[in-house]
Amino acid sequence: MPKIYDAPMKYERINADLFVQNRKQYCSRLKPCSLAVFQSNDIMPTNADGTMAFRQSSDLFYLSGVDQEESILLLFPDAKDVKHHEILFVRETNDHILTWEGYKLTKDEAREVSGIKTIYWTSEFKQVFNALMAEAENVYLNTNEHLRAVIEVETRDARFLKWCRETYPLHQYHRSAPIMHHLRAVKSDIEIELIKKACRITEKAFLRLLKFIKPGVMEYEIEAEIVHEFIRNRSRGPAYGSIIASGANACILHYVDNFRECKDGDVVLMDFGAEYANYAADLTRTVPVNGKFTPRQREVYNSVLHVLKTARNMLVPGNTLDQYHSFVGTVMENELIKLGLLNESDVKNQDPDKPLYKKYFMHGTSHHLGLDVHDVGNKYRPFEPGMVFTCEPGIYIREEGLGIRLENDILVTHSGPVDLMQNIPLEPEEIERLMQS
Repeated sequence: MPKIYDAPMKYERINADLFVQNRKQYCSRLKPCSLAVFQSNDIMPTNADGTMAFRQSSDLFYLSGVDQEESILLLFPDAKDVKHHEILFVRETNDHILTWEGYKLTKDEAREVSGIKTIYWTSEFKQVFNALMAEAENVYLNTNEHLRAVIEVETRDARFLKWCRETYPLHQYHRSAPIMHHLRAVKSDIEIELIKKACRITEKAFLRLLKFIKPGVMEYEIEAEIVHEFIRNRSRGPAYGSIIASGANACILHYVDNFRECKDGDVVLMDFGAEYANYAADLTRTVPVNGKFTPRQREVYNSVLHVLKTARNMLVPGNTLDQYHSFVGTVMENELIKLGLLNESDVKNQDPDKPLYKKYFMHGTSHHLGLDVHDVGNKYRPFEPGMVFTCEPGIYIREEGLGIRLENDILVTHSGPVDLMQNIPLEPEEIERLMQS
């Protein structure tokens, strides 16, 4: 078929060296004579003939860079034929698909994107796979083992796992997830640049909002401004559902209805981040709707800001999430006592397993960030250079209808934490100045 359309790629082409190195690291951790398979995500249905927007499997993308449905990656570093050490299967197109869905990758384009030389059509997978299974002793299959995952819909990976074990019951089966969690937790220089790009797009959206927010604006109008700025900067859109929570809504941690009017005298908590090339940014800012914090709002804001700055400095090599969160909890206790929300004597006598600060700060301070907003990683693994974490303390006072959270994305390095959002306004004086200018 003659090429008359460009291959679909909203973001700039990523250097294929990233995926070549990722595969090399993954394969180095396999047992001898092992074959590994990664499936793309499904296109999920809505109603009638409708579908949701496609989002590639993070693991498949990490290893191949292919951002297209019905793709399969097969890795077999000990295959007898060197051309079968890495195989990428992509969907074969035709005039009907081109007319109704658009352009799909050619084999040559798939090679350029992934750095994989051997490309087959997806329709050829079972035949090729059957031949290679005769050589393999071990099979690594992919599963979603994120601790927060709630899985009710059977995925393409899960269907393949079931079929594979039924069809080839005598092989030794292993999990890819522990390897992927280990590798993906530490970002390469190319990945860090992609996250920085997502952060810069997020910054543009926030600066836009500071000129837009005023009493009478609806939460969904703020959300619309965010989406507009994201898409016009080559982002596919938000990396997660944007939280635009004004007034008492700010005390609802995962509030995404975004339908309330922003009223004079309230603050609006905004938790949003751009996705760029499948990599996520994650920002939270809380600003006064009328451009001026009340004394109480500023007092609480400054406490949250102090916790953020203190916690950020603890994102250093060798620390662990448990140690880190314990330390942040102590800092938060002191701030809540200063705010008159906790009693110092009660804190001294509290049940250590049920700390009192959890009434006002009930979530964790940090999580891994990368291809997923809540990226994979082992909570017991000490921090290493190249890891990226959010830092997001908050104080939520339901009896006052006041919630304030602040969040930046932090890169762990040998020389200390690097704030990837250091240019995004954070100090209350700067927020007020920009809103009133």
